[in-house]
Amino acid sequence: MLTDSENQLLCRVGPDTPMGNLIRQYWLPALQSGDLPEKDGAPLQVRLLGENLVAFRATDGQVGLIDQVCPHREASLFFGRNEENGIRCLYHGWKFDVRGRCTDIPNEPLGSKLQERIRAVAYPCLEKNGIIWTYTGPNRDNPPPLPQLG
Repeated sequence: MLTDSENQLLCRVGPDTPMGNLIRQYWLPALQSGDLPEKDGAPLQVRLLGENLVAFRATDGQVGLIDQVCPHREASLFFGRNEENGIRCLYHGWKFDVRGRCTDIPNEPLGSKLQERIRAVAYPCLEKNGIIWTYTGPNRDNPPPLPQLG
């Protein structure tokens, strides 16, 4: 029989928990491909491992899975516009690509380097066999290969 503390250890999967850190070492099925059927379609709210995220299919067909909260003023990116290979925050118009890089800040002057320093938390996604897989572990810029599944 499990004690309460053992149960907590095994069941809590949020950020910085032992089980959460273990599960994040693997590719996880996040969505079915049919959940994001169209390019530049409506974003989708996703709760995965205790994190509130937003999924969207960009203009080029890639899938983005990023933190729901905009790093600027913490508005929900779920209400943003999915356009031209990124999701644009409804509050001030900052735009983020599928890798979480800020690609546009409308009120910054030409030549500004501000957008190069801004990043939203984003998780890499791969689509295979009708499933959108994501890797939420460390070293997200160079994740391990997706296992060869039947």
